[in-house]
Amino acid sequence: MLRLPSAIHQAIVAHARRDHPDEACGVVAGPAGSDRPERLIEMVNAAGSPTFYQFDSMEQLKVWQAMDSADEEPVVIYHSHTATEAYPSRTDINLAQEPGAHYVLVSTADPDSIEFRSYRIVDGVVTEEPVELVDSSGAVTG
Repeated sequence: MLRLPSAIHQAIVAHARRDHPDEACGVVAGPAGSDRPERLIEMVNAAGSPTFYQFDSMEQLKVWQAMDSADEEPVVIYHSHTATEAYPSRTDINLAQEPGAHYVLVSTADPDSIEFRSYRIVDGVVTEEPVELVDSSGAVTG
């Protein structure tokens, strides 16, 4: 299960809406080994595409180095789908290189609603997991 602060959930959704019609992408860092998403890092979709996302390699290197220096890791890796459901594509599955991360997908295909789902992707196997939104004290909000 992904326990995600409501404020981070709202920020991911806002990022996805803002970058539409291109896919948005980023990570949520947390203390290494904690599985606790705490710090949102919006990243640039270097592909600039409505059907594909790609982290800029130099930006990714800097972000990962900063996480290492802060004893953090990518707890959540997220991106949006602009015209399809929030389910990992074959490309998404092939790009999933962080077995401990939650892979969040947000669909912005419907302008009136948001589909927000989380998955574990390990060795090409996709497993959907529930998302529980919590407030800053850790209490469930929705």
